Amino acid sequence: MTEVGKYLDEVKSRLATSLAIKFVDVVSERNTSDRGYFRSRLLLANDDFIEISEYFTFRGGKLETIEYRYQWMNPEQDKLVRRWDNARHHPELPNFPHHVHMGEENQVMPGQALSTLDLIGVIEQELGYK
Repeated sequence: MTEVGKYLDEVKSRLATSLAIKFVDVVSERNTSDRGYFRSRLLLANDDFIEISEYFTFRGGKLETIEYRYQWMNPEQDKLVRRWDNARHHPELPNFPHHVHMGEENQVMPGQALSTLDLIGVIEQELGYK
């Protein structure tokens, strides 16, 4: 099995076993020998909703997240809680292109590269499951 396949299996396993996550809907996944894509929708233990999208590669045996977007919303999905992404539209921020939208689209803070596994850890910590 490739590193990409192993990573996707680890992501799905962590999503399935995390107490912070009630339900997982895998929308799409693709993998080649050195690249992968994963998209899913999560229902969290507090009934909030998260949509995950990560495009990644392995270089020199190390995971590199190329593009990501993780959008956390309230249960009604009409209010943003937080969104992490690396779209290249905030060059003024430190650590560009990584940034986080905090509650409102216009409340943007510097971020850091974030994989889906990193995100699961953030969710668990935020909801008190870590």
